[in-house]
Amino acid sequence: MRLLVTGSAGFIGFHFARRLLNDGHVVIGLDALTPYYDVKLKEARHAMLARSNGFSAVIGRVESGSALAEAAALARPDAIVHLAAQAGVRYALSDPQAYIDSNVAGSWQVIDLARQLGVGHLVLASTSSIYGANAKVPFAETDRADEPLSLYAATKKAMEVMAHASAHLHRVPTTAVRFFTAYGPWGRPDMALFKFSEAILAGRPIEVYGEGNMTRDFTYIDDLVEGMVRLLALPPAESNRVAGIDSLSPQAPFRVVNIGRDAPTALFDLIAALEKALGRTAQRRLLPMQPGDVPRTHASAELLAALTGYRPATGVERGVPAFADWYRQWQAGAGRARHLLS
Repeated sequence: MRLLVTGSAGFIGFHFARRLLNDGHVVIGLDALTPYYDVKLKEARHAMLARSNGFSAVIGRVESGSALAEAAALARPDAIVHLAAQAGVRYALSDPQAYIDSNVAGSWQVIDLARQLGVGHLVLASTSSIYGANAKVPFAETDRADEPLSLYAATKKAMEVMAHASAHLHRVPTTAVRFFTAYGPWGRPDMALFKFSEAILAGRPIEVYGEGNMTRDFTYIDDLVEGMVRLLALPPAESNRVAGIDSLSPQAPFRVVNIGRDAPTALFDLIAALEKALGRTAQRRLLPMQPGDVPRTHASAELLAALTGYRPATGVERGVPAFADWYRQWQAGAGRARHLLS
């Protein structure tokens, strides 16, 4: 296949594009390399992808019509996977416009591009944050999700709603994938594991929000990518509707699917796994819950399993050491000089 992947220098975009290339597909990556976090990390990811003859990169924002048009012309895609976004719940408090520009305006540009090109499948990266503080667990795709607690979640919900309307009007098969706290090697510096590792190795206290009384359905990056690859090959249609649990719209070829382990981990257990992996004990500074945060996430994996036969299974006892090994090498400078993923 020929694929256009937005956000290809991002954490998930990099891993997903790398898997596609290893599987023999052609990938055109669009990424703005914004300075939200260390651009060197993004550049290193793109440099790794560029080792494949099947990869080409276009540098630009998804909300830029010219950059998106250039990427589309180069890709001539069979499918589009939209992973570019302004991420992070807390950053939205200081720069809300970035979320509107990227996650709403930019996502609309991609959705409309899929309509113009008539691609066989449009896959959109959404988030478990959409479920807000739902009391019912695990979170199922058919649950009501209309009370977001952060602007980030609200913009992702807006993307889903726009995509549903477009799928209804133009019949482009569209899947919105709700990710549950992805982590692993080459992760984002604004995520907990990265920040915790940096503080622990520097001998500084880690900041534990919600006083540690939070749980997250941590999903290892390789598991997330496996789910994505399988869903990419399964455009939503009545022929693959799953009776009883499917989120497939009766009005459009549009489906929402969770990718999570269905096995939440307490934040203190994640910290304990990281302490063991790093061989250091963390000093803990317990802080209140941050605005926009939710107390827990818990994915139902039933729909993903029914559609694809796959369930994420990597626990933090395996995933956290893999991240810690990569992090030590990255901080030592090896990550900037050579490939660390086998």
